Amino acid sequence: MIRGHAWKFGDSVNTDAIISGKYKFRTLNLEELSKHAMESIAPDFAKKVRYGDIIVAGENFGCGSSREQAPLVLKHLGIGCIVAKSFARIFYRNAINVGLPVMESEEIFSETDAGDLLEVDLEKGIVKNVSKKKTFNTRQLPTFLLEILKDGGLVEHFKKWKRFKWAP
Repeated sequence: MIRGHAWKFGDSVNTDAIISGKYKFRTLNLEELSKHAMESIAPDFAKKVRYGDIIVAGENFGCGSSREQAPLVLKHLGIGCIVAKSFARIFYRNAINVGLPVMESEEIFSETDAGDLLEVDLEKGIVKNVSKKKTFNTRQLPTFLLEILKDGGLVEHFKKWKRFKWAP
């Protein structure tokens, strides 16, 4: 169970808004990069986000470049999950690959305010807005993606099983 407060962002939050290329090209140090996460759209985000907090977003979250630093900085800051109406495909897989849970829900965006307390059950595909006493179903993740997330990402999954578990 993932439990945290909601950070709400709109449609088409691109990877440059998540972590600007002007920082990404200077350093690969996650501690340094993370200080600048979301600064163009939420200047205090990196200072105020807490472990387990959940991003609730509109459509096409993570569009733009394929930089894997975008989900990495969010994970490094302690984001427990991102629930969006939809994701850019490459961001979605990069997030899973680095061990950052992502879920899709059409309805939660309009029913959640910034700061609401949320609980996420990845296995059941359910998000509860504790503040508003509402429950939402999400598009459930396939078992093999849940296993990657449980193992901490694709690299850790491979290390654990010495192969990709679903491969022959």
